[in-house]
Amino acid sequence: MIGRAAIQTDGASRRNPGPAAIGGVIRDERGNVLAEISEAIGIATNNVAEYKALVVTLAKARDLGVRAVDVRLDSELIVRQVEGRYRTKKPELRKLLSQVQRLLTSFESHTIGHVPRAQNRHADALANRALDAR
Repeated sequence: MIGRAAIQTDGASRRNPGPAAIGGVIRDERGNVLAEISEAIGIATNNVAEYKALVVTLAKARDLGVRAVDVRLDSELIVRQVEGRYRTKKPELRKLLSQVQRLLTSFESHTIGHVPRAQNRHADALANRALDAR
């Protein structure tokens, strides 16, 4: 079991919608990388890619036995929707939001917050690497 982990995620779409990919990184409390996610996901909007990055990375953290997560991403929209501060109108995004909420309840505790793009470079690089490799 792993106590607390820091998670950063990012989704990328070239055109909107267009070829899309996800990136995620999970770090332990000392900052050591436990896992990286870098996957092309086909054609998607940027918001769908952002959500899918979060879903896949949270599932990986759960599978690693992480008990608590501190999630940071550079999509303020997704953060506010997960927090319940913004409504989610599109059915596909509501489905992904529901998956995120279910995954978050699998942890003993969690936080989620917005960070500037400059503080999310690792996850961004992983998403772009998958886009470049497709």
